[in-house]
Amino acid sequence: MRLGFDLTLEQTQKLIMTPELRQAIQMLQFTSQELWQYVESQMEANPFLELENKREAEEHIDEYRSKQEDIDWKEYSEQYDDISYKNAINRDEKENLFENYVSAMTSLKDHLLFQLNLSMFDEKQKEIGEFVIESIDRNGYLSNSVTEISEQLGVKDKLVENVIKVIQTFDPAGVCARNLKECLLIQLEAKGINNPDVRDIINNYLEDVAQNRLAKISKELNISLKSVQWICDLIKSLEPKPGRGFAHNEDDIKYVVPDVYLYYIDGKYVISVNDSSNPRLIINNYYKRLLSKSNDDAATSFLTERLNSAMWLIKSIEQRRMTIHKVVESILKYQMDFFEKGQKALKPLTLKDIAEDIGVHESTVSRATNGKYIQTPRGLFELKYFFSSGIANNEGGVSSTSIKSIIKDIIEEENSKKPFSDQQIVKILKTKNIDISRRTVAKYREELGIASSTGRRRY
Repeated sequence: MRLGFDLTLEQTQKLIMTPELRQAIQMLQFTSQELWQYVESQMEANPFLELENKREAEEHIDEYRSKQEDIDWKEYSEQYDDISYKNAINRDEKENLFENYVSAMTSLKDHLLFQLNLSMFDEKQKEIGEFVIESIDRNGYLSNSVTEISEQLGVKDKLVENVIKVIQTFDPAGVCARNLKECLLIQLEAKGINNPDVRDIINNYLEDVAQNRLAKISKELNISLKSVQWICDLIKSLEPKPGRGFAHNEDDIKYVVPDVYLYYIDGKYVISVNDSSNPRLIINNYYKRLLSKSNDDAATSFLTERLNSAMWLIKSIEQRRMTIHKVVESILKYQMDFFEKGQKALKPLTLKDIAEDIGVHESTVSRATNGKYIQTPRGLFELKYFFSSGIANNEGGVSSTSIKSIIKDIIEEENSKKPFSDQQIVKILKTKNIDISRRTVAKYREELGIASSTGRRRY
């Protein structure tokens, strides 16, 4: 092996991440909202960029006047009655607007304060009642103790306790409770149920009710399993969070705007990228003319740089749009059975499959599907939903999502008195040409939020 310090020339190829390439990759990963925010920031920095106007604007006033002269105003006016004979509009008359019929959601605190004002309370009791209601959280539970409330208001504990007991009779039933047990007992009292066994189970056996340990409750209370089952069904019918049916100021309702629409027209699926989520940019004509007429080298250099940057941004947005369209088109080709038959027909699919199909890298597919949603005839889905692992079988493969759907159907059709164990579900799946282990069944069942066979059993 020769070692030395000779100077040699080599010609190699390597990919350099230019700022423009980084921008294109970053824009592909953006959600529609992030893309709009990025475009707005670029429009503030680049005078060449402006949003495309959907209406065809005239460049010169002469074109506008010629269009106005082409209108036959006589024929236009004859289509309408003479407005001079119309009655004057009464501004005092209420209009039947849609906004007049839309009501705002009532919050829990407003609902309770309304009932408080109708109660037979003096001013001091109302002051305590308002403080208590302000101390109720969004689930309907009292967050402060009686001692804390009495110390802050400078009143006796007994007076606070009396006001709390009255508020606990308000609607919704169970409100202003200090814990789950008290909440359930208040609802029992509102229903007029005075069964001592029910109260005993709520006070001492709520954990056993959650775990469906009915035999233990039956043995310790010396009552029949049938009675315990009835009591447990009654307890589960009560509302553990009385306040969740009301609106809250801190609620942040998030709406999803689809990036892609999938329509079924004349027996074919048509893909349409949502134009409202893709900004349509054009080059400002004023600065374009200014560039051609400028004699200042510094100004020309600046404007040329801004123009190239604007052109690259417009090209990147269009490239992003085409990449998303290609990815969705490939997903449609692989998951056609899902769109025709439903969730059970979802096939295993990886990013590599789509990347090889459209001739791009896996990371490009990952960025194109990140945070993007598609509106289909079967509902709204995130593009990541169509990528799932699975197992191979004689028909090609079954996705994990499809297996979960089958497990859910098996459990829904089982005999509640003799529910299927995980091992029995494994045997049923084998008859459907799906070979998975008991541990995998247990994992999928837990992801679906379904209890074990012991927890599902009814007596």
